[in-house]
Amino acid sequence: MKIALIAHDKKKVDMINFTVAYTSILEKHTLFATGTTGLKIQEATGLDVERFQSGPLGGDQQIGAKIANNEMDLVIFFRDPLTAQPHEPDITALMRLCDVYQIPLVTNLGGAEVMIRALDKGLFEWRNV
Repeated sequence: MKIALIAHDKKKVDMINFTVAYTSILEKHTLFATGTTGLKIQEATGLDVERFQSGPLGGDQQIGAKIANNEMDLVIFFRDPLTAQPHEPDITALMRLCDVYQIPLVTNLGGAEVMIRALDKGLFEWRNV
């Protein structure tokens, strides 16, 4: 499975903690991330992450292109709903693409944990149909 990992600045620590906790599951999949988030994940976990541009430079749009080309299976976007900055990735476009192409999108730790455990149990087989 191909998984995109994105985090607003104030949620990067949550993303790092999430990826550290689930390294044994994530290492079985192809991971993509925006630039800074991907670098922090690599440093904390040693996971292989294909990094796009940082969010302000279009990394979220690069992930969007993967979604539009049916090259993404899950998007985990830890967003900051209270203090997101104008330079940070906008979830609106990614949400629309995920809805159009039926790609699961989670925006918080609780949803990410449910999805990653479902992935580990093989419950994403519908993507192969």
